[in-house]
Amino acid sequence: MQRMFRTALLFAAISAAGIAASCKSSSNSSGPGIFGPADQTAQAAELVAQANQDLTKIKILYDQNEGKRLEIKKAMEANDTEAAKRIAREVEQIINDGSSCANDAIDKIQKAQEMAINEDYREYLRLKEQSLKLEGEAFEFYRQAAKILKENFDPKDTAKRDKVKVDFKELSDKYLDTMERARDYSHRANELAKEVAIKEQGN
Repeated sequence: MQRMFRTALLFAAISAAGIAASCKSSSNSSGPGIFGPADQTAQAAELVAQANQDLTKIKILYDQNEGKRLEIKKAMEANDTEAAKRIAREVEQIINDGSSCANDAIDKIQKAQEMAINEDYREYLRLKEQSLKLEGEAFEFYRQAAKILKENFDPKDTAKRDKVKVDFKELSDKYLDTMERARDYSHRANELAKEVAIKEQGN
């Protein structure tokens, strides 16, 4: 999904929805919230809540893709051309469907960062945005892998078949590596949220 996907992005340990609620509470009261008072915190939190809805849709598509990845692997191992190409087409469609949601989520997160908000909150959103972008790169690698398989897989042509398998594995490895980097950014964002929450409880 070029610019996309996944839990990719689940606002895990502390969800975006949870943070949104905390920030709304912060802006509507005289005391500081998890990320401190800020003039546009409530508006920013609403955008983040909307982005989280996009990410929920993306998570469903991600789960579907993971299942398809296993199906593709089995089809290739069995040299089943028809199944491999059919599943590759399905993977491409899943990734394309998720791209729109991912782009919408990124746009909302970017708009939230431009508002007058606490710097800890801004950094949290920056890390989440970077996680999303990396996941998009990851799924673009896998989209390319599916396209190569769909267009070129031919078990009857040994040389062509072997090249497709090598290219497919290389792009699949890039997908996994990039996804791991995306998870790292998401983890850092969640850790920041927890640290700020703990610090706030101590005040």
